Amino acid sequence: MQLEIGSILEGKVTGVKNFGAFVDLGGGKSGMVHISEIASSYVNDIHEHVKEGQTVKVKIIGISEDGKISLSIKRAEDRPQRQSRPRPDQSGKDKDSDQPRPQHHAPKKPVKKEIFSPEDYEYAYEPKSTVTDAGFEDMLSKFKMSSEDRMSGLKNMDVKKRGRRSK
Repeated sequence: MQLEIGSILEGKVTGVKNFGAFVDLGGGKSGMVHISEIASSYVNDIHEHVKEGQTVKVKIIGISEDGKISLSIKRAEDRPQRQSRPRPDQSGKDKDSDQPRPQHHAPKKPVKKEIFSPEDYEYAYEPKSTVTDAGFEDMLSKFKMSSEDRMSGLKNMDVKKRGRRSK
């Protein structure tokens, strides 16, 4: 028996697991229907849809290189064609009847648009002044002085803490 993707066959369910159902296709061939391919609706418990020993109609949706066959029950079902509704004309009535078309949504509220000009905004950003007059040595000496001040403050705090402990 030649199996091709897209073929619709009948098979017998040989095993049911939480993730899917195994189906015997005859001729020593079997495949699996994943739980997502059992029904068109959400399947919480696969046992509610298929039982072991049940004959099901399946569609072959894939054949892997190692010979595993993926099946689908929901794709094998004949779905009725959706009937298209007549399109309404611009007057809000259906073309084929004199009835007004139903409103499925609330009417839109008008959107108030405000236009702002650049003068309406205040700019808080002030560019930093660039150091052009001060040389590297001046910047370095200022850094050293501020570092020494910070270090002496930390040393004083350390001495005060030690003094409290010894009392």
